[in-house]
Amino acid sequence: MTTRRDFLVGSTAITVAATSLAHAAGGAPAATPPKPVAPGAHEIVPLPFVPAKLKGLTAAMLTSHHDNNYAGAVKNLNKVELEFAKVNKDTPGYIVSSLRERELTYTNSVILHEHYFGNLGGDGKVSGAIDKRLTAQFGSAARWEELFRASAMSLGGGSGWVILDANFHTGDLRIYATSGHSQSVAFGQPLLVLDMFEHAYAIDFGAAHAKYIDAFFQNVSWAEVDKRLVRADKALAALRA
Repeated sequence: MTTRRDFLVGSTAITVAATSLAHAAGGAPAATPPKPVAPGAHEIVPLPFVPAKLKGLTAAMLTSHHDNNYAGAVKNLNKVELEFAKVNKDTPGYIVSSLRERELTYTNSVILHEHYFGNLGGDGKVSGAIDKRLTAQFGSAARWEELFRASAMSLGGGSGWVILDANFHTGDLRIYATSGHSQSVAFGQPLLVLDMFEHAYAIDFGAAHAKYIDAFFQNVSWAEVDKRLVRADKALAALRA
C-alpha cells in the first residue's frame, strides 16, 4: 500500500526532473509536484492491514509497534521541526546541530517505519518484476533472501534496519544493514524494509529474532515491493535522461 510519505519520498524529485525535461523538450509540463508537508504537520499513517490477519505476528505487537514507536517518531519529528522556528543567528551551534541530528533520525524513522508496515500484509510469495530483478542480479530470489536474512541475523539482539534499496547512484539493487536510523544509502528508494529493533519483535519472540525474521517473510507484500520498484525505475530513468 502506497503511503503519503512513500509517495513524497519516491516521486517529488522525479516530478521536478520530469517537468524540467518536458520544458526543455518543448512539451507539455508534467504534473505539479505535491505540496510539501508544513513543519510540524506530519500525520500518523494508519496500518495498511488488519493486524489480526497476519501470520505469526500478533496484533498486540504490531499495534504497540505502530502506536508507540512509529507514532512517537512522527510526534517527535513534529516537535523538532517546530523548534527550528525559534532558531536565529544567535542560537548556539550545539543546539542547532543537536536539532539537525534529531531531525534526521526522526525523519528516517518515520520513512522506514512507513515502508516497513507498508510491505507487510501479503502472502510472502515473491513474484512479478521484483522476482525477475532479484534473479537477474543475485542469481535467484533464494540467494537474495539468504543474503537478506544473514544481514538481519547480524543485527539480532541489537537494533537496526535491513533494507533492499534501489540505489540511484549505481542503478542496481543493494542490501543495506544499519544499526541506526541515519546510516542508510543517501540516494535511493527503499523497496523492502525489515525493522530489526527489539521493539519490532520482543513482545512475540523475546530474544528469538530468527523466528521473527521467518514470520516477517511469511507476511511480505511483494505486490507493494513491485510498485516501489516501478517507481524507482521511473525515477532512475528521469534522473539519467
